[in-house]
Amino acid sequence: MNQLHLAFIGSLGTQEIVIIFLIVLLLFGAKKLPELARGIGKSMGEFKKAREDFEKEITRAETDTRIKDAPGKEPQDS
Repeated sequence: MNQLHLAFIGSLGTQEIVIIFLIVLLLFGAKKLPELARGIGKSMGEFKKAREDFEKEITRAETDTRIKDAPGKEPQDS
């Protein structure tokens, strides 16, 4: 089974992936592909970092709320 399955695209076989790659190559050119891939990689890294920061903030706020609502306990500064 050498197909890539994405819910919003469907299943892509090897031929479809090659055709998509060739179209991208024609649109952007061989010199721009590494630059394009690098930009996409940086964007994905920034998105992942922002998501992790958001999750940490939510977790911290939830923990602070539990400590604050606990009877007889004071919130501690981190």
